[in-house]
Amino acid sequence: VAMVVAETEEAVAKAAKLVKVTYEKLPAILDMEQALDNPTVIHDEKDWAYGADRTGDPKRNLVAHDVHEHGDVDAELAAADIVIDREYHTQAAEQAMMETMRSYAYTDAFGRLTVVASTQVPFHIRRQVAIALGIPKSQVRVIKPRVGGGFGAKQTGCNEVYAAFAAMKTGRPCKCIYSRVETMSCSNSRHEMKMRVRLGARRDGTITAIDLYALSNAGAYGYHATTTIGLVGAKSLPLYNRAASRFSYDVVYTNTMPGGAYRGYGATQGCFAVESAVNELADQIGMDPCELRLKNLVTEGETLWQLGEEPLRSCRVDECLKRVMHLTGWNRRPIVEDLGDKVRARGVALTMQGSGISNVDIANVDITLEDDGFYVLKIGATDVGTGADTILAQIAAEILDCDVDHVVTKGVDTDTSPFDTGAYASSGTYTTGGAVVKAARDLRDKIRRQAAVWWEIDPDDVEFDSGAVQTVDGKKRMTVAELANRAIGFGLNPGMLSGHGSNTQPQSPPPFIAAVAEVEVDKETGKYELTDYAAVVDCGTVINTNLARVQVEGGLVQGIGMAMCEDVSYDAKGKMRTDSFMQYKIPSRMDVPDVRVEFMPSYEPTGPFGAKSIGEVVINTPSPAIASAVAHATGNYVRSLPITPEKALHGDPVAAPAPRNPSKPE
Repeated sequence: VAMVVAETEEAVAKAAKLVKVTYEKLPAILDMEQALDNPTVIHDEKDWAYGADRTGDPKRNLVAHDVHEHGDVDAELAAADIVIDREYHTQAAEQAMMETMRSYAYTDAFGRLTVVASTQVPFHIRRQVAIALGIPKSQVRVIKPRVGGGFGAKQTGCNEVYAAFAAMKTGRPCKCIYSRVETMSCSNSRHEMKMRVRLGARRDGTITAIDLYALSNAGAYGYHATTTIGLVGAKSLPLYNRAASRFSYDVVYTNTMPGGAYRGYGATQGCFAVESAVNELADQIGMDPCELRLKNLVTEGETLWQLGEEPLRSCRVDECLKRVMHLTGWNRRPIVEDLGDKVRARGVALTMQGSGISNVDIANVDITLEDDGFYVLKIGATDVGTGADTILAQIAAEILDCDVDHVVTKGVDTDTSPFDTGAYASSGTYTTGGAVVKAARDLRDKIRRQAAVWWEIDPDDVEFDSGAVQTVDGKKRMTVAELANRAIGFGLNPGMLSGHGSNTQPQSPPPFIAAVAEVEVDKETGKYELTDYAAVVDCGTVINTNLARVQVEGGLVQGIGMAMCEDVSYDAKGKMRTDSFMQYKIPSRMDVPDVRVEFMPSYEPTGPFGAKSIGEVVINTPSPAIASAVAHATGNYVRSLPITPEKALHGDPVAAPAPRNPSKPE
């Protein structure tokens, strides 16, 4: 509506009060179930197209619609001995990163615009700023400093255009820093979704069909609408790959804050629905939920029909499940234990994700040998607190046979960094790491060839050994520092010793996680406490165990918050109620037990050293696992997140009782 620029915050506040705006009030659509074909059209602009694809129709408030089916779902449901037909709801949730949205911009001596932004996607920000201001991309430079978290929120441009516009108009450096209230109400959140699952099975527990429908709330503008909804089915149905499956969806506009990217990116919602339905099936037929899964799980070598028919080259999800059963004493203790005033119970869930976006994510890497023997690794990928810079340096050091301290990783500057699509979709280690492997091998070969020229031998007779090159017979040896100084410092090499690597992949190999949650529920109040959580992860080869463990722990805590307490809500007029941490509750250290994490390494042949992703899959298990545990304790299924004490005690209006003890101890 208006933008005010001033030298101090006080001046901005006073000037903003002088701006008077006259609004035409229109009917608002706040409920996504009322959006489709509503007489109120949110986008009646003639040229409106943002957020929609060819399947959408803005006149119907429809962003997108599609159906994907493998096998004859209707026939399998008709022939099934038992059919579970349930509806589930996942709320909008905040990414709640520590650092709020912020950027500053200035013009240099040549009139070019420089934007310094807390972002996950510097090259996308360059494009967005150029388009918004009507200037060539060559006139925009974007620098990414250290970023204090993003979790997907900073995958969408937020305030960078404002800072850039102000700097261009005033000719002075301008910054735009969102407060916590502004970040939570004027950016983006996880997409709210309602899902219906129809699951058919035989009496022996064999799952024969899964029919999944999702209605997604894209908010006002449709950010990430078509991509997020696709993962609802693509990252949940392949777990039970041999069943006939159908995934259909509608994505709608509403007058709420736009949905955006958030860790899990659709898979979190889909896994809650599908895994909850699987748990309900197990309870209804009186079968152990772990044994039911072991009977139906996808295995290595299968074709993932709902995931672009990709081949599954690495998978130890069954071993993850068996290991977490062992860790929690699943077969040694009853699922439900009466403690007097409280009931202790457990629940299980399995989930999967992907490693980057197949045929979309692109990573480029340059690495150079400097004159004193250390390496400079230039990447376009963004480290948003995940430790990506460290992991990529480790990969380079492994190939160049040197200490990781000898590799300097340069942060993103679109003027000097090679192009990278950005930090999202768990692409860092898998996609950018693959580019680092290629770049480091390219440089290693050039170093060997340079030594071979001086020694007048074949390059195949030169090998790396602990920061040095030597002949295979060991008669000649030179440290890489000596070689670099001679080649670069004395000009004995006609060009820079550098390597380049580019990587994009036609597949997105899934990591897997199995988890068990334990809760204690007060019989009188429904208040419950999470007393134990154990998880086992298959993320391929673990490059850095400490960083991987922190990723798992952090993701689990976010998932626990979504399951137990977090909820973006609005009043009847559409004003957000939960726009600060006073109203929007996230778990503190006091709310979360010591989670136990183990890894079940597999080898993914398309990943660097066999690695897959880990960043997102870890957020997906808490909601279905905790929901199942609460259902076992109370007899009430909670199918709408978050699982509050009131819901735990009384159940959802459509809830059906669960057996008190669906599995007997051995």
